[in-house]
Amino acid sequence: MKKLKKIKNYSFLLIGICLLFSCKKTDHKEIASKVDVLPYYNEASFTPKWIDAKSDALNTFHTIPDFSLTNQDGENISQQTFDNKIYVTDFFFTTCPGICPMMTDNMILVQEAFKNDDEILMLSHSVTPSIDSVAQLKKYALDKNIGQNWHLVTGDKKEIYDLGRKSYFVEEDLGKPKGIDDFLHTENFILIDKNKHIRGIYNGLNKNSVKQLIADIKILKLES
Repeated sequence: MKKLKKIKNYSFLLIGICLLFSCKKTDHKEIASKVDVLPYYNEASFTPKWIDAKSDALNTFHTIPDFSLTNQDGENISQQTFDNKIYVTDFFFTTCPGICPMMTDNMILVQEAFKNDDEILMLSHSVTPSIDSVAQLKKYALDKNIGQNWHLVTGDKKEIYDLGRKSYFVEEDLGKPKGIDDFLHTENFILIDKNKHIRGIYNGLNKNSVKQLIADIKILKLES
C-alpha cells in the first residue's frame, strides 16, 4: 500500500515537472499565422474583406494617402519612404506615463524579428507634436534603442490626427465624431502592405497579439 502511494506521488511530481517545462516552452514558441492569406480592411469596424490580391476591386479599395512628416533624424518621411515596403504603424507620445512604454517595448519585438530585413519598417506618430520635437524624438529613440528601420515622426497635428482616425482607423469609438481637440490615444498596431492597404489590426499591449503580427508579416511577405 505504501509503495502504491509513493508511485502515485512520483507520478504527480513527474506530471508537474512536465507541465512546468511545457509552459516555459510555450512562452517562447513563435505563433503561426491563422490564415494563409491576410484579409483587407477599409473602415473603422475592421470587418475583414477577402479579396484576391490580383482583383481589380483593389484598384479602388481604401489606401493610406500620402503624408509629409519629420522623423527623429530630421528627415522628411512620406509614402515614398515606404515604397515597396511592408510597415507597422502606431500612435504614441514620448511623455506618456501609461500605455506607450509598453507599446514601445512590444514594437521592439517587431523590430528585433525583422532587424535584418529592409522590406519591413515601423512608423510611430507622435500625438503631441508640439512637445515631441525632432530632438525629443531622437532622445527617445536613443533611450529605447530604436534602430534605422523604425521612424518616430512629428509634424502637423491635424495631419497626424486625420491619418490616425480617417486613414488607419486606429480608434475604436465607432460613430463618435472627434475633432482636433479630442486627444488621440490608442494601443492599436496597424499592418500596411506594399500597396498601402490595411491588412491587420493588433493590440500593442498584448504580447501574443504582437507575436501574431510578426507571423502575419511573414505571410504578407510571401504575397510579394
